[in-house]
Amino acid sequence: MNLSNLKPAEGSTKTRKRIGRGPGSGLGGTSTRGHKGAKSRSGYKNKIGFEGGQMPIQRRLPKFGFKNINRVEYKAINISTLQQMAESQQLTKIGVEELINAGFISASQLVKILGNGNLTAKLDVEAHAFSKSAEAAIQAVGGTVVKL
Repeated sequence: MNLSNLKPAEGSTKTRKRIGRGPGSGLGGTSTRGHKGAKSRSGYKNKIGFEGGQMPIQRRLPKFGFKNINRVEYKAINISTLQQMAESQQLTKIGVEELINAGFISASQLVKILGNGNLTAKLDVEAHAFSKSAEAAIQAVGGTVVKL
């Protein structure tokens, strides 16, 4: 075997369809474009949102809502999740790094701890935000809350 006799595996390549090469090919004449109309002609370019002259949907429907550029998006983590982490990994401190390692958040996300569930482990919790109920629940079992 050498470079001069290598070829692709059987059935792995297809020959390209050569349209517009006369009637003998079966693909001459209109060259698979059908008859007449803008789409059959050279230079045709489909404009995004064009609906054949009918008023396009983005102009028929009114503008709606807005996007608040100051919105801060948090990933919600419940204290029940913290309790499970503390039990399974024998942790006393849970911060952003531990949550990233456990796969609950990505490095770019902000974390908010919410108060759903029961917490029995004494934990030192670091997060970007806390709900009032979560903060109270963590402090009730003797843990500490650190806002980043």
